[in-house]
Amino acid sequence: MGRTVQWQGSQRLEGNRMKPRISSLMASALALLLLSTAANAADKELVRKVEGTTVTSDQDPAVKVTLPATAQYVGAARWDLYGIADAELHVFVEADAQKRVQRLYWVQFESYLPDNTHTYKYPFLEKVTLAGLDFDVHGRYSPTDVQNKTGSERERVVGMLGKAGYQLPKEQLNLRLIHLPDEAKRKELMIVYAEDLSMSGTTVDALNQTGGQAKWEETKKGLIERAKERIQLSNTSSDSK
Repeated sequence: MGRTVQWQGSQRLEGNRMKPRISSLMASALALLLLSTAANAADKELVRKVEGTTVTSDQDPAVKVTLPATAQYVGAARWDLYGIADAELHVFVEADAQKRVQRLYWVQFESYLPDNTHTYKYPFLEKVTLAGLDFDVHGRYSPTDVQNKTGSERERVVGMLGKAGYQLPKEQLNLRLIHLPDEAKRKELMIVYAEDLSMSGTTVDALNQTGGQAKWEETKKGLIERAKERIQLSNTSSDSK
């Protein structure tokens, strides 16, 4: 199942309806309380380890993801995403002195729970290879003031950033890289690399103008190259030794 990333999002949430006799205000407050409580209760012990700016995973896949020494670790979370997948994410940023995010790194390991038969579906029409692993590539640009989907990965990430005092830029570029470690396609490694769009000397409006497609392709090419330079992978699986 593919997904759209905007500092990032997912499209798998289905809303619940409250009984009509409860006012909309009370319903919203109750829903937020229940969701907050459920999220805290559902958090699970982390499987991967972080040392400095390196995330080490011993499984699904066995890799080390090393980010620039200038990146700051924001935090991590592991929980059952929408009740259908085990998700563990780790977030790093590079920011200015005012804690305005210039670059964001998001490393996520995810696998469907055994009580369903879902599989991940990505086109792999555009690919990059890192440490011998193929990644589906999807780039985009957008404003960052989009609404968070309740229970989504993006909600977790934005919450972490806000709690740590970081501010998102007005507009962003991001690159989503997806690796499927086996033929079953029920597990994935997702790496999101995002940048403040203003650092590329353009805006969403400029890229949306007539003729902006050529500018976007040029911008995306540079984004991919910077991601490959700044995100270093080591494949530590036994068959790669």
